[in-house]
Amino acid sequence: MPEVMIYGIPVSFPFEPYDVQKAYMEKVIESLQNNTNALLESPTGTGKTLSLLCSSLAWLLVKKAQLQMNAQLGNFAEHGGFSGNLRDNLNKANAGKGKDNTTWGMPKIIYSSRTHSQLTQAMQELKRSSYRHVKASVLGSRDQMCIHPEVSKETNNMNKVHMCQLKVKSRTCHFYNNVESKKEDRSVKGDEILDIEDLVTVGKKLKCCPYYLSKELKQEADIVFMPYNYLLDPKSRKANGVELLNNIIILDEAHNVEKMCEESASLQIRTTDVALCIDEITQIMKSFIEGSEEQMDASLDTNQPKDFTCDDLCILKEMMLALEKAIDEINVGTEGTTFPGGFIFELLAQAEIKDHNQMSVITLIENLIQYLSTASASPFQRKGNGLQKIVDLLNVVFSGTTHTYKERVKLCYKVHIQIEDKKNNKKTEGWGALKTASSKSAERVLSYWCFSPGFGMKQLLDQNVRSIILTSGTLAPLKPLISELGIPIGVQLENPHIVKSNQIFVKIMSQGPDGVILNSNYQNRDNPKYISSLGRTILSFSRVIPDGLLVFFPSYPIMTKCQEMWQAEGIWSSINNIKPIFVEPQRKETFNSIINDYYSKISDPGFKGACFMAVCRGKVSEGLDFADMNGRAVIITGLPFPPLKDPRIVLKKKYLEEVRIKQKEYLSGDEWYSLEATRAVNQAIGRVIRHQNDYGAILLCDTRFNNPKLKSQLSAWLRDYINLSNKFGETVSEICRFFKNAETSLPAPKLKPLMPHEPNINYNESSNVNLTGVSFPMANVRTVNKGSCKKSVSQYPNSNEVYADFSMDFYKNAQSSSYVNNFRPKETKDLFSALDSSSDSTEVVTQSTVTVHKRNAEESSMTMAKKKKLKIKAFGFEENLNSTEQVVDTIVQERTAPTSLIDFVKEIKLLLEQENYKKFQLAISVYKKEGDYDLFLTTLSGLLENKRLFYLFKGMKRFLKEDHKNNFQVYCDNVKF
Repeated sequence: MPEVMIYGIPVSFPFEPYDVQKAYMEKVIESLQNNTNALLESPTGTGKTLSLLCSSLAWLLVKKAQLQMNAQLGNFAEHGGFSGNLRDNLNKANAGKGKDNTTWGMPKIIYSSRTHSQLTQAMQELKRSSYRHVKASVLGSRDQMCIHPEVSKETNNMNKVHMCQLKVKSRTCHFYNNVESKKEDRSVKGDEILDIEDLVTVGKKLKCCPYYLSKELKQEADIVFMPYNYLLDPKSRKANGVELLNNIIILDEAHNVEKMCEESASLQIRTTDVALCIDEITQIMKSFIEGSEEQMDASLDTNQPKDFTCDDLCILKEMMLALEKAIDEINVGTEGTTFPGGFIFELLAQAEIKDHNQMSVITLIENLIQYLSTASASPFQRKGNGLQKIVDLLNVVFSGTTHTYKERVKLCYKVHIQIEDKKNNKKTEGWGALKTASSKSAERVLSYWCFSPGFGMKQLLDQNVRSIILTSGTLAPLKPLISELGIPIGVQLENPHIVKSNQIFVKIMSQGPDGVILNSNYQNRDNPKYISSLGRTILSFSRVIPDGLLVFFPSYPIMTKCQEMWQAEGIWSSINNIKPIFVEPQRKETFNSIINDYYSKISDPGFKGACFMAVCRGKVSEGLDFADMNGRAVIITGLPFPPLKDPRIVLKKKYLEEVRIKQKEYLSGDEWYSLEATRAVNQAIGRVIRHQNDYGAILLCDTRFNNPKLKSQLSAWLRDYINLSNKFGETVSEICRFFKNAETSLPAPKLKPLMPHEPNINYNESSNVNLTGVSFPMANVRTVNKGSCKKSVSQYPNSNEVYADFSMDFYKNAQSSSYVNNFRPKETKDLFSALDSSSDSTEVVTQSTVTVHKRNAEESSMTMAKKKKLKIKAFGFEENLNSTEQVVDTIVQERTAPTSLIDFVKEIKLLLEQENYKKFQLAISVYKKEGDYDLFLTTLSGLLENKRLFYLFKGMKRFLKEDHKNNFQVYCDNVKF
């Protein structure tokens, strides 16, 4: 691999780095050399993650070598290996190194990102670099890593934690008990980097706990990967044993850091939570008094001494009753009441929870939670959820106890109390409906909100870290971000993009095809004419944009409203007929299956791509890779401003205005509010251009994007390409020509692995991608070759061909097929390649009526029935042929398989149901790879061994390996119908 020398550090890179990558690595190493903090912006697609890993690890290896050498020289000098003067000078030099002194310890890199999936992608980059030999580990949650059959089934995360802790403490988890003996196993301590999925696989194989195994690996690791909250949340940091002293912190995807810092330091608690806590304490007290332990889970050792006494319970209950009373007695206005941050200490003091006893209270509550979560066998029993809310509050409030800390709280926090409207809050079920004192009055919500990201960042600096590097594709503008973070930044970078003008098409669409102004502001977003025009805009572009189309809405409610209206008007079905529509779910449980279905439609030649409708700040807009065909265009339907009247938004704006009086470099409240929207837009836009040769269109469908101030807040690399659309028809023509030119002038794309964080995707160094349950070589998976399987450039019409007379009739009458010219790829000699060529062909059934071709007229005597038009659905071809079963049976018995391999594959695809065709593809792949004839024959006979398809079964002979053909012929000769 090429080696680049940067500030005396040799950096090994997988290829000759681009200029932007060199500039980026220089800034990383400059920051590490000088022990300073850095803020580095480099657009998505510039290889930011790879550059970050290679440069930081290169520096780390050199630094470790220096420290080891200094330690050896020091030992040598200590034992008289040098003359007196030289020994004295060396000792003085070592003493003066401060952080570089070996007593300080070897530095580590802590690499943090927002989600586990983003960490997995980063670890995959590391595996493909020349630094894959470094010791690496990843910290994950029990949700991802617990393999205990009982604990892993627990749905409540906190219950899962407490169940795990009790089993570990009592040594009743044999997976945990095996960690010590298995941690030196070759599969654990080998050369391979283990991500979360790998750890789970190894854990199951060795029968040891992946969660605690990761903690063991962390001890010796050079680089540790973890989510933000493990690093930014003091409690999580302590629980996971994350040491910061002298270490390097890398915060990737740092556009989220401001919000994450605020979120990890904030908390909400309801009066019903306090009431539930009181009820749970009462329940435990009853179990003491009435001796009802026998009703608890039999697996619990009731003779085991408790970590609390009945007196402890009485005192704690009095404290909670006092807290409940204190909250209820606060005078709350109709819009809520706000207090300075220090008010939280006064409130807790009324419940006798203060600095001197807060740790005792926290420990007692945690013991009670563990008792409840493990002692209760019934899922309907209380399991400490109310107690957990209280302990979370105390952990956040008392994360520091010094005078300086409390002064910071007064500046950075607000306590907001409001009465919640019961009409909008239906929390009247289960334990939320307890008949306690607080349920007599309306429910109160106490919010303890941090409004300064610098509060959390300062806590990191207090741990004496060596450097903090914050990096993302969207950080601009840097100056206000630096002021908000509140930490000294010694190194800054705003990298340009590596794409050229022929790779990016950006238009502001101020009006739809019917001339209606596109503006999603609060006053207009319910306007039926606007919603209809926006739908027709998306429909227009879906016809001419190839492959994947991403549509982003400001929020879920707006997306839902548009969906309902478009469905009523028929716009939704019109789009869906061209590109199957997928909608981002609000529940994460169904997300993976939906995104995988989207990817499968992109690779299905029966469709003109697919459309994914999502929301800004949602999962689709963060961290997912829609390179090449998976995302050829992104449509932004509006500006995702936060809800203006939300109390937290109001208070944040007010806080910024107060701070700005003293520190002029801070953002104003209105500037912050505007930036919140444009940064979310920048993130959504970043899904499309993912590498040097990628290309795509960005359509900003809101007239407000033409505001110069808003333009200036979009990513710097994007601004020079932004143009305002003059006429809708002209823009559609321009986008057609853009894709036509891009396809002809840019290298043919190769489909990268789609979802590296998904277990069914094979994402490894050999660049294989798993589409149907088996690993396909990258060269054979939807690789578009310019000379063979490429879509015709005439697929993208110009204005003279289609838009000479642009009118609304265009939307009513145009067929999606009018944009597609069928083509015939070159013949291929290999069935596996033929499968791939067939997948890329657009000569596939897409309409409701299909004429059975005469392509084999010279090979078989076909009756006139063959020319008959058969009505066939998009999927399930075979079941749609049942109406002509007798005719077709007569035909196929007389037929022979097509001699053309492409035609052969198409005929199989026509006659097999979609699911069976996938099985056929899989069987071919496995046979080609492993040569297992018996397995292949079994699968093939299940798919094609019937009276109607047997001619295709026999036709498979010529594709078999030579030593299998005779056996296959014998088998065919013995088949009877």
